[in-house]
Amino acid sequence: MRVAWFQGLPVTVRVPLIVAGLMVALGLVASHGVLTVLGRLQDARLREIARLHVQGLSVALGPLVPRQEVWEVYDLLDRARAAADGHRLLLTVVSDSEGRVLAATDPRRAPVGSGIAPFTLGATAPEAVRMTGDAVLRVAAPLLYQDREVGRIVTELDVADFLAERSRVRFWLLIGNAGATALLGLAGWLVVARLLRPLGDLVEAMGGKTGVPQAIPEARMPRGDPGLMRLFATYNAMAAAAEARAEAERRLAARERFVSLGRLASSLAHEINNPLGGLMNAADTILSYPDRPEVVRQSAGLIQRGLAHLRDVSRAILDQHRLDRSDQPLRPEDFEDLRLLFGPEAASRGQVLDWRIGADAAALGCHPAAPVRQIVLNLLLNAGAAAGQSGHVALRVVSDAEGLHLSVADSGPGLAADDLARLLASGPLPPGGGVGLRLVHDLVKGLGGTVRHMRDAHRTVIDVCLPAGGAGHA
Repeated sequence: MRVAWFQGLPVTVRVPLIVAGLMVALGLVASHGVLTVLGRLQDARLREIARLHVQGLSVALGPLVPRQEVWEVYDLLDRARAAADGHRLLLTVVSDSEGRVLAATDPRRAPVGSGIAPFTLGATAPEAVRMTGDAVLRVAAPLLYQDREVGRIVTELDVADFLAERSRVRFWLLIGNAGATALLGLAGWLVVARLLRPLGDLVEAMGGKTGVPQAIPEARMPRGDPGLMRLFATYNAMAAAAEARAEAERRLAARERFVSLGRLASSLAHEINNPLGGLMNAADTILSYPDRPEVVRQSAGLIQRGLAHLRDVSRAILDQHRLDRSDQPLRPEDFEDLRLLFGPEAASRGQVLDWRIGADAAALGCHPAAPVRQIVLNLLLNAGAAAGQSGHVALRVVSDAEGLHLSVADSGPGLAADDLARLLASGPLPPGGGVGLRLVHDLVKGLGGTVRHMRDAHRTVIDVCLPAGGAGHA
């Protein structure tokens, strides 16, 4: 089972940790083996000491115990203890065949005539002695003379030095394993970090601080590794291609803006020429009939209405393209400007324009004016081009709990697959065509909104939903 936090660590950290873990496991196995061998050696030494001690006492005490020679038994026990320097043999008790203590190296602990049974508790035979973790071990054996049991011998052995030896070995094993693990972990980290340094450079170049892929400088190319050199060269080529593509998309976006402006300018030329013609006729009428006040008043009124119309047209064009509107809230007047801008385009094709604004000023004021105007204008221009001659174009603006809905419908044949990709997807632009629909996609995404495409038998509907907090993303 994978551990999520471990998988999230960099490779330069995971590999040394794995090496250290393997070293710890190897150290544990090796330490267990060393301690096992040491335990076996200590057990063998204890069994040999116990066997020699019991056999020696049996040979020396065998003739004395049946005759109850107490002082001779004491003398032999003292000499045996003196020969061992009192370091290993703590207590030796000898009993007769009835289980009564005959003699002991410590008469106060084992008085003569007392029972030997309490001293045999926990005692083992000499051939079964082994380390148990206790500092004192008891060994019990029968006292044989002429192949018959004439008593028992119980001996307490001091094994504190064996335990201390095992503790020292365990300590140095721990120190050695910890040092080896630290050295191997550090070495693993250094080796892996050196091996993966080119890949780290590649990852940094792919994301970087700006999130934009950057080419890897020649000075950081891994010239000692042909495979990585090919990988880096391929990445640099891809980064250059991505940069060129991004630059092309930026240029296409700028060109699309100018194309839209040109289309509007050509249609607005008719909207301006008609009032200009009327204004010139009114001026000629005034010059021709200056003595007729009613004619002058009518001509002046015509001139005033024509100038007001030209003022509205110029204001709408300026509002659409001025840069200082980026932070202004959306207003109902913005849609009137859009209608004034798009109206001549629709009229030039004889199209029916259905315009319904159902959101009030409060709902509109939650959204920025500049990107919303650009979204609606691009969708209207695409809808007008798709509807064709004598087609039908509709705009619906409503507000509900989800946010502001901008729906543009047309009676055209529908969007092609590439156009849908530009409008709905975030991937690279398909070859050919403009980027007006991609501009709509990017603006809507920047406002935190969504775009939906619907098509029935007679019309295409593009619905843009902008949440009320979209102004914060403008």
